[in-house]
Amino acid sequence: MRLSRRFAPVFAAVALVMAVPYDAIPHARVGHDDAQNLSTDDGRPADPEPFGAECRTTIDGSHAVAYCHNPYVDTDRVRLHVECDRWWDIDTDSAPADAGAAATVKLTGRCWKEIRSVWVSHQKQPS
Repeated sequence: MRLSRRFAPVFAAVALVMAVPYDAIPHARVGHDDAQNLSTDDGRPADPEPFGAECRTTIDGSHAVAYCHNPYVDTDRVRLHVECDRWWDIDTDSAPADAGAAATVKLTGRCWKEIRSVWVSHQKQPS
């Protein structure tokens, strides 16, 4: 009897997770107009063209570096955004750099003191 009392909260948690209705789980939704634009001539959905450079960021003290490699044909304009930890330290954004097909670009940024977070934004450039 003690074994079932000890595991009763675990069993209850598992039962609650298993009982979540399918509609409560978030799913990607495509509207009717979007579905028509994403289909090919034979009615199958078209795959969107791949886009976007893969970026790897590192933080070393107050300096941040991002290397972005674009394996795709379309040019990706990337920018490094640095959020500083101190309230008086000014957040910075790097100048945009175009990562062409099969190109790697280096982006740098810094704060006076500690860095809270860094991220890279992407913008598709017209061909």
